[in-house]
Amino acid sequence: MASLAEFSTAGFARHIGERGHKPVHAARVMRAYYEGNGAADFDALKLPAALAGYLRGFAAGAEIAARQVAEDGTAKVLLRLADGRTVEAVMMANFAADSAAGCVSSQVGCAMGCDFCATTKTGFERNLSAGEMVEQFLAIRREAALAGRKLRTLVFMGMGEPMLNLNAVLEAVRRIASNGMGNLGWRQITVSTVGIVPGIDAMAAADLNIHLAVSLHAPDDATRARLLPAGKRFRVDDILAAADRYQAKSGRIVTIQYCLLKGVNDSPGQARQLAALLKGRRMHANLLRYNPTGISLSGAHYEGSDDAAASAFLKVLREGGAVAHFRRPRGRDIDAACGQLRAANDAGGRRE
Repeated sequence: MASLAEFSTAGFARHIGERGHKPVHAARVMRAYYEGNGAADFDALKLPAALAGYLRGFAAGAEIAARQVAEDGTAKVLLRLADGRTVEAVMMANFAADSAAGCVSSQVGCAMGCDFCATTKTGFERNLSAGEMVEQFLAIRREAALAGRKLRTLVFMGMGEPMLNLNAVLEAVRRIASNGMGNLGWRQITVSTVGIVPGIDAMAAADLNIHLAVSLHAPDDATRARLLPAGKRFRVDDILAAADRYQAKSGRIVTIQYCLLKGVNDSPGQARQLAALLKGRRMHANLLRYNPTGISLSGAHYEGSDDAAASAFLKVLREGGAVAHFRRPRGRDIDAACGQLRAANDAGGRRE
């Protein structure tokens, strides 16, 4: 049978009711499942014997195929799914000693073809189900607990493009955020996109009170199309207009992700262009340090900007009125970039 992560509480109530068990027990079962991070002791619930026996038939869920822990406390796990494919999830230690942030994947592989990303090298295999995303959340919450931390926030920013699997992503969000299930809270969740405009609008219409992050990575269409092939379909102005609509509907300040690449998108002129784009917008520019991933699909060898260029870029942004800062790099001593651990372990992860 499937994992319990594949059910909402209401869906599980219907499921057991159709099999002759009392639906009233569903809420207790799901609460115990989430509180136990996927490893609940159902016998302790003193359920009817028939239901307790039925629960033992559910799959254990994704297994850990590989695990790396960095000096800074970042833990990256490679989870093997029921069909043998693998996905990555990350627990990142926060500044506060008792808290952590998490990152989960939405697809096996990715079809976006971003030239500086390791995930794109293995191509796209399939979408993840809502339950498979929930299982990642539970796995990294276990990692946080092992480290004496509590998972406080979660981003859908791992392998894959969330907006191309949006229905499943939003269902996973509902389970992760809701009381009686993941209980993380709506405001603690961010969904990231390379700028799929219809997806941004659809997420706004869902009205879930979650955050949006846009991976822009260039202020002009030409550079962006070179780095992110999706840029050939959606122009920078159109993406930011969609972000404006999302922010107006949700009241959540949008984060603009920008990975600084040496000699590609880190010039003072490009910083001025980005500042001009953000002028008058209450958006936050999040500058990222590049985690090298080797030769790209196009044959390029990208390097992160040096400290002087990165600092100059930030200075120009702030002088132009943009709210900007560097995201603290994590896991630099392990395969921390999206797709690296998967590539290192199984070159695609499919087990026949």
